[in-house]
Amino acid sequence: MDLPLTPAGLLGHGLRLRPWHEDDVQTLLRGVTDPEYLRWNTHNVPVDDEEGAAELLRQRALGWARGEFATYCVTDESTAAVLGHVGLNSINWPLRCARVGYWTLPEARGRGVAGHALELITRWAFDEIGLHRMELGHAVGHDVSCRVAERGGYPAEGTLRGAMFGAGRRDTFRDLHLHARLATD
Repeated sequence: MDLPLTPAGLLGHGLRLRPWHEDDVQTLLRGVTDPEYLRWNTHNVPVDDEEGAAELLRQRALGWARGEFATYCVTDESTAAVLGHVGLNSINWPLRCARVGYWTLPEARGRGVAGHALELITRWAFDEIGLHRMELGHAVGHDVSCRVAERGGYPAEGTLRGAMFGAGRRDTFRDLHLHARLATD
């Protein structure tokens, strides 16, 4: 794959995946400051205001240009309402491997949005950009994320001890369940 990555609009299951835009700052901020999101995720750099969300968007745009990650805003295909996020992170081109992550806004939960978005980005990553392996990690105890991973064809591979920050902290760590899927699965 030649760098940079070119964002592609992905469609399916009533969803449209599109790159995040500068005017999505408030929606992104609402997503990454949601209490349920924060229960399971801690950013390396705090994102707790519009300035932090705008910087996160800038970093995502740079990541696309560098071929380091590919992050999508998940929207309703018919209304364009933002429903959540799905993205590839830590793309390792020599190994053709990446980490995938997702989240949904509160009003989109329980509707299969995360699973369908995961399916769309997985198909794109394997078929269009040529990845071989995609890994998915979630905090131990995050049963909803575990079910999304398993339904999406990402079987559990094990537990990584102390592999992610504790909830809302950068001085404690917790275990992570690792799931993965191969292009040959």
